[in-house]
Amino acid sequence: MKIFVNDEALEILDDSSLASALDSVGVEDAKGWAVAVNREVVPFEDWEQTELKPEDSLLLVRATQGG
Repeated sequence: MKIFVNDEALEILDDSSLASALDSVGVEDAKGWAVAVNREVVPFEDWEQTELKPEDSLLLVRATQGG
């Protein structure tokens, strides 16, 4: 199925969880990441249970140091 990650299309397996989709884009460690599905922030504790649907839109934001 097709989803969007930061406005870029991505094909993933049907019935994929948010955690497995994040693994496929290289997010292996939740530290420093904020993730929203369809504009709703999903806490790390819910990544494994959050099932994605076709055309879902994910926004990934990573905190960085600097000033």
